[in-house]
Amino acid sequence: MNRSPHPSIAALMVVGSCVSLQFGAAIAAPLFGVFGPALTTTGRLLIAGAVLVALFRPRFWTWTGRQWRAVVLFGLAMGAMNGCFYAAIDRIPLGIAVTIEFIGPLALAAVLSRRLRDVGWVVLAGAAIVVLGLDGTGDGRPLDPIGVLFALAAGACWAGYILTGTRVGALVPGHGALAMAVVVGAAIVAPFGVGSAGALVAAPAALLPLAAVALLSSVIPYTLEFASMRGLDPRAFGVLLSLEPVVATLAGWMLLGQTVTWLHIAAMVAVVVASTGSTLGAARRPAVPRADAPAPRSELGQLTSQSQGALRRSVTAWLP
Repeated sequence: MNRSPHPSIAALMVVGSCVSLQFGAAIAAPLFGVFGPALTTTGRLLIAGAVLVALFRPRFWTWTGRQWRAVVLFGLAMGAMNGCFYAAIDRIPLGIAVTIEFIGPLALAAVLSRRLRDVGWVVLAGAAIVVLGLDGTGDGRPLDPIGVLFALAAGACWAGYILTGTRVGALVPGHGALAMAVVVGAAIVAPFGVGSAGALVAAPAALLPLAAVALLSSVIPYTLEFASMRGLDPRAFGVLLSLEPVVATLAGWMLLGQTVTWLHIAAMVAVVVASTGSTLGAARRPAVPRADAPAPRSELGQLTSQSQGALRRSVTAWLP
């Protein structure tokens, strides 16, 4: 029987997951010049999927058609989310992309809760994104509008990822669905990167940092989050995950030299506040999640088929 970690250790695990995820994204960004965002996404998901299949050994041949449809939809949302996010950070700074991406699950929480307070959190986050747009990249250049659209698309896919992940958790026992969904996600993104496939032969040395991205952005966060969820209250888990825009900004600044302005900081704080407020304001009568079910990216998605509940993240996109 798995022992639950002490809450303080579990909290450090969540923070470690966020750091690993966003620093993995920062390492991925320079690879875009070699492989392009689509092939980088495909490689990351394929490597992570292979590791997760080896770890969880999914018995996919026993799944029904209904279960397979749920897993394929989950993988579709996962692949689209990751592909759009990498396309975004190829054009706009990492911290800004993560901040914009948060609008997706926040909007989903507001729609499903139907409470004016949650709509207010979305408005606050939306205002913060407008501020980011006005401030630009921080070095005098405006934000690339296509990059912003990709970040918004990643947020929309994150919302779809939460919904499809909830469905998978209800239909497919164990973590095998997570592993297979990652593989499906890689297959879905692969056609967009086929034009860059020659880079795999031309620059084989770049496969090493690509493997590091898969470990940092997928395998390590999954492992830490699976363990931490046994020792943390869902709301505490969600609040800690709300720090991701801050961690992403630090990663972009430290590893990529991306400029951070005071307006950037103010906008990110506003999104963190909105995310935290949405999490803490979720239904006080939590639904108990299944311990063996894969759960999507964020406690922003404290969502069940009725409305909101305790839906915890075990995969990302990741990421964000």
